[in-house]
Amino acid sequence: MRISIKWLRELVEVKLSPEDLAETLTMAGFEVEDIEDRRTWADGVVVGRVLERQSHPNADKLSVCQVDVGTGETLNIVCGAPNVRADIYVPVATVGTYLPNIDLKIKPAKLRGVPSNGMICSLKELGLPSDVDGIHIFTQENLQLGSDVRSLLGLDDVILDVTATANRADALSMVGIAREVAALTGGKLTIPEPVEVSIPQGAGNLAIKIADTQACPAYIGTVIKQVKIAPSPEWLQQRLRAAGVRPINNVVDITNYVLLEWGQPLHAFDGDRLQSVAGSEKLTIGVRFANAGESLKTLDGQTRTLSTQNLLITANDKPVALAGVMGGAETEVHEGTQNLVLEAALFDSVAIRRSSRSAGLRSESSSRYERGVNRAGLEIATRRALSLLTELAFGKLETQEIADTRPDPSTWTRSIELRLDRVNQVLGPIDLGEKNGELQSEDVERILTALSCQLSPIEERTWMVTVPPYRYRDLEREIDLIEEIARLYGYDRFCDTLPEKSEAGYLPFEQEILRKLRAAFRAKGLTELMHYSLVKPGEDRQIVLANPLFVEYSALRTDLISGLIDAFQYNLEQGSGSLNGFEIGRIFWQEENGLQEADAIAGIMGGDPTSSKWTSSGREQPMTWFEAKGILESVFQLMGLQVEYQPDCRDRRLHPGRTASLWLGGSRLGVFGQLHPQLQQEKNLPDAIYVFQLDLDVLLDALDQDEILVPTFKPYSTYPATDRDIAFFAPVKVTVAEIEKVINKVGKDLLESVELFDQYRGEHVPQGQRSLAFRLIYRASDRTLTDAEVEPVHQKVRDTLVEKFGVSLRS
Repeated sequence: MRISIKWLRELVEVKLSPEDLAETLTMAGFEVEDIEDRRTWADGVVVGRVLERQSHPNADKLSVCQVDVGTGETLNIVCGAPNVRADIYVPVATVGTYLPNIDLKIKPAKLRGVPSNGMICSLKELGLPSDVDGIHIFTQENLQLGSDVRSLLGLDDVILDVTATANRADALSMVGIAREVAALTGGKLTIPEPVEVSIPQGAGNLAIKIADTQACPAYIGTVIKQVKIAPSPEWLQQRLRAAGVRPINNVVDITNYVLLEWGQPLHAFDGDRLQSVAGSEKLTIGVRFANAGESLKTLDGQTRTLSTQNLLITANDKPVALAGVMGGAETEVHEGTQNLVLEAALFDSVAIRRSSRSAGLRSESSSRYERGVNRAGLEIATRRALSLLTELAFGKLETQEIADTRPDPSTWTRSIELRLDRVNQVLGPIDLGEKNGELQSEDVERILTALSCQLSPIEERTWMVTVPPYRYRDLEREIDLIEEIARLYGYDRFCDTLPEKSEAGYLPFEQEILRKLRAAFRAKGLTELMHYSLVKPGEDRQIVLANPLFVEYSALRTDLISGLIDAFQYNLEQGSGSLNGFEIGRIFWQEENGLQEADAIAGIMGGDPTSSKWTSSGREQPMTWFEAKGILESVFQLMGLQVEYQPDCRDRRLHPGRTASLWLGGSRLGVFGQLHPQLQQEKNLPDAIYVFQLDLDVLLDALDQDEILVPTFKPYSTYPATDRDIAFFAPVKVTVAEIEKVINKVGKDLLESVELFDQYRGEHVPQGQRSLAFRLIYRASDRTLTDAEVEPVHQKVRDTLVEKFGVSLRS
């Protein structure tokens, strides 16, 4: 909001310079974005009188004027304005004057051969908005020639562009800022008290009908007759221009003036036009939500199609204005207006916010209603507007109707318990110069009293604070009062304190492990990917959003694999080759007991893993199942995990014979497998694409062990190893993982490692079986093993395999 210092000084005592006042407001939470010093705009411009005007001998559109500026010497000035004439008072920029708004310094010059010693100015040249195409002509009487024009044009002023926070609706008014300045500086407030006006009630043809009292708790309609539309007085126009508002006529200007002064939006309807729209002399002003498809032409000239979110003002149920946003063009005040209906109302902030957004229209009025208008100030603003309308527009108050469903005025304030100990606990010590201290009771009482709060002690160092009605919306809790104390006492007067002992920072366990996992997958050539959590609907157990932005993204993903497959396909379509990547993200699904979510890590691998094709004569060599598994195994090995693989065929997207479930200590970790050939053809993907998805919580639980987080060094044996091979026919249904587990369990004392080095199916192998060959490495850490020590253990392994799995030994 633009704050005129000149206007502000009439409401509160201001002893600070504009720069100091701006600093004070900024430190108190009201950021001053700009200081507009208008005093420099017309420095050197004085009042002059045009004594004589003649046509320029060499130019049709120029005039040669003789101008008296009170120095005893008549100035010859060439002027191009069409409205210049003799015997008028005008602003004159004398030689040497600099006009910053047009970046011009006035110098003696010759225009088409005629000397010119000065310039007669228009308002635009002085930085002021104007609809007049030409120079400014003073209408004031008894002007002194040569006097400074700045006081006549309102340029003896400084404007502060103040930004108020969203919770401070009261600060969007001159009265609100004046109260704030008084609290900050101790200046005396002189807020004008609107005079009482006498209005007959219930004697006219006006009625009020509110369809939704929650959206409109109060509405005051006043009929004013015999108004005279004319330009506003100069003082009013100056104040509006200072606030960035264009003067229109006395009636509209008064409503805008009260809006700026008290923060209460008002709207004036042309009474005759209202009756014409309503089709009757008897008017019923209503407030209701629009019906879908209704339309209204607003004051900006646009015809808007309305929705059910738009709140309307109606005349006999016909739309005449967007409530709290903008009036309608059909009922606007114009030069021929004689009768008015003045609207003063309270509207719900949520209703106006939705209506404004739906219409794509924001105004000075809606911005205030959205934040919340002081419900206790409705009558004050109404009286202020009516008194100005009778004074400046000569209107006669005929009747007034009120629809009021506001709660009892005793509820317009609230009482909050405030503890001094809590204040000091939250805010900390204050800087008292040579030493530190804490806020005292008198500090709290002084600050809150300056904010017009009433304090009643209830016990030692504790008060019951009653907040004023205009701060009802933002002072709700004890912490709000503590914030006000800190703000007015001065944030810079509190001590900067540091912890007594600083400790080195560290990463939480989960973040540290995630960083290691990311590094491990990147080391294996996988690129980290990121996808949206929102996907297309249609899958089982999906969670569908109630209010999606787009239909294509209206559900939450149930896994990460689908997104990785789409990314792999997109990469191929763009000619970028196979995409080997991984993703860490959250998945969501529905169960009978409610909605569930979990973190997961997934990856996709495929294509030719070699960097060049010369060894394969330029042909692509698809990645094998064991190569893909090796990437995953190497990550598990790096993290110190022993993962078991079990056959799995539950995911229809994966090959039923090349898919394994992964297990960690009896907990299901995830799944790894090759894409199903049918899906591969549908997506037009190359041969042999592999995916995996792991439950991140299971992974983190398994890694949260001291022996994994802090591995213990085990010395290498300096004694030689001895190896033994074992080959046998085993049923196909028996997995290698099961066999390795039994071998390790039997030979755990001396057995160092087990490795499968051969598998064969075909001729000379019994039906339903396969030939497997393992190499077993035996080693002791303190001696060289002998055959006598190894053979019993090796024989026990052979016997156990025969007994447990029914294998047929070949060696």
